[in-house]
Amino acid sequence: MTDSDREARILKMVERFYDIGNADPILAPVFAAAIHDWPDHIRIVADFWSHALYGTGRYQGSPFPAHLRLDFPYEAFAAWLAAFAQATSEVLTPMEAETAMGRARHMTHSFTVGLFPYTGADGTPARKPAAG
Repeated sequence: MTDSDREARILKMVERFYDIGNADPILAPVFAAAIHDWPDHIRIVADFWSHALYGTGRYQGSPFPAHLRLDFPYEAFAAWLAAFAQATSEVLTPMEAETAMGRARHMTHSFTVGLFPYTGADGTPARKPAAG
């Protein structure tokens, strides 16, 4: 397996993820509101996963601040993880998919805690404290 093969799989996985996500009723509106330059966004996300899976150094920074300003429901995390699991299982090798899913589950947990730190009046996670 060459570096070129790995990078091609990562790019294909990211593209597949967004194909799946754009068909999802929860994710599609979030993506439509947030992503305006698809080729650039796909490149950035592929760079992130290249770095996360292989330590390539192609991604510098943190994805959290970019997601902090987005408006999406708590349910988007489960939808994101399901779409990502499907894309990784379809495109990556089993070892790559397992590693990617471990990182994705960790990111999902970290983002959930960071973006939805409160509990709403109905007991669900919320971005703001319950009024009252």
